[in-house]
Amino acid sequence: MDHLVFLTGRLAQPALERVLEGMATSEGERPFSWEVREIGVQVAALMTADLIRRRVPAPLRADRLIVPGRCRGDLAALGEHYGLPVERGPEELKDLPHHFQRAARPVDFSAREVAIFAEIVDAPRLSVPAIVERARTLVADGADVIDLGGLPATPFPQLEAAVQALKAEGWRVSVDSQDPGELLRGGRAGADYLLSLTLDTLWIADEVRSTPVLIPREPADTESLAQAIEAMQARGRPFLADAILDPIPFGFTASLVRYHTLRQRFPDVSIMMGVGNLTELVEADTSGINALLLGIAAELRVAAVLTTQVSAHARRAVREADVARRLMHAAAHHRTLPKGLGGELGSHLATVHERHPHPDTPEEIAATAAQVRDPNFRIQVSAAGLHVYNRDGHRLAGDALSLWPQLGLAHDGGHAFYMGVELARAEIAFQLGKRYVQDQPLHWGVAWSPPAAATDAWCAPGTTRIPRQSAPPRTAGGDRQEPRDE
Repeated sequence: MDHLVFLTGRLAQPALERVLEGMATSEGERPFSWEVREIGVQVAALMTADLIRRRVPAPLRADRLIVPGRCRGDLAALGEHYGLPVERGPEELKDLPHHFQRAARPVDFSAREVAIFAEIVDAPRLSVPAIVERARTLVADGADVIDLGGLPATPFPQLEAAVQALKAEGWRVSVDSQDPGELLRGGRAGADYLLSLTLDTLWIADEVRSTPVLIPREPADTESLAQAIEAMQARGRPFLADAILDPIPFGFTASLVRYHTLRQRFPDVSIMMGVGNLTELVEADTSGINALLLGIAAELRVAAVLTTQVSAHARRAVREADVARRLMHAAAHHRTLPKGLGGELGSHLATVHERHPHPDTPEEIAATAAQVRDPNFRIQVSAAGLHVYNRDGHRLAGDALSLWPQLGLAHDGGHAFYMGVELARAEIAFQLGKRYVQDQPLHWGVAWSPPAAATDAWCAPGTTRIPRQSAPPRTAGGDRQEPRDE
């Protein structure tokens, strides 16, 4: 059994020990033996690799050293110093059991089976450089194929140049048009796919080498799609088949049945599903819509989805589809529900609410607050509201404005600004059921691009001590520095 040493601060030590004790099974068995070392800092988040090296003597009798999740510094160098692996734990103590469970059986999110076709719907109106730049963003978000969408009665003179420019970047390209002439031009220019051919326009596939996407003459005309499939099978040519996903309330459920019937009738055919009729035409968060549709795609073994980013609320649709296809593939591969998979992407589609927004109860926060002996403000959020505490007391309210008169910062503009920002974040977290961590941005999953965390950097050495008589109350985060050895 591995022996783990956990480093922490004075305030967190009791809670850490409770969590570790609680990881034992009903029979008293533990996943590892452990000891907790408080290294002389009050706030565990202020710990750095340099401070640990100074305060924790080597050698350590342990198999692994676990440091706080927000510990800064070079852990690889720290591991060399102690001669054992050094790992960051989760940012919240209550997440330790889940952290070790996932570390024991990590989920690989790199695999996926569904290709993403990302359509540039207004390509005829864009210059070739603008098309390439738009495509570059889509590829960075996870697109596998750039789809050049044609517009009715709109000339596309730069079609060939656009196809060739995208191919020169190493990207796969599809041309999406209702005009047979544009499809022919795109195919002759080197497009990899043509969207879309019906039973009546299969002759286009005989003229070019592009892989066609087959659709029915009308969405409900499943027999014409079946005949087109059989015709392409007879030719021995690759193709994709799309049963057409209709929008709500214009046949959505019936169209899902068509996809299911298509898979049953043709078990080995590559299927495409266009998801834009849902993501674009339902005014709801698209992360959830993409999660559901890519889950359906995983069950039906869909080979590709076609998506768009036209409406402002769907501006992350490609990235959401990329995350969703990886999550659903992992769930299908492991034969488990797509919930609690952990890892980097496990909760990325939950953009507004979180499964465990409040790691600490009001009683636990009150117990921590009672130990504080300095004037620095700490902010936490529980199911009861916003907590602000320091040596002068513990305040609790449901909104930031109710707390403001209790803080005594009317004549301290800098700290008033800081506390205003932090309490606004805390109030949003409380209202939405999100995890709040002081000095950290709220996490919005795939809906945002978070700043890179510099976990290998730390603040310049200094003191967090403040003369009791002359200094105004200071925040726990506005001037965080590494404690000195004293």
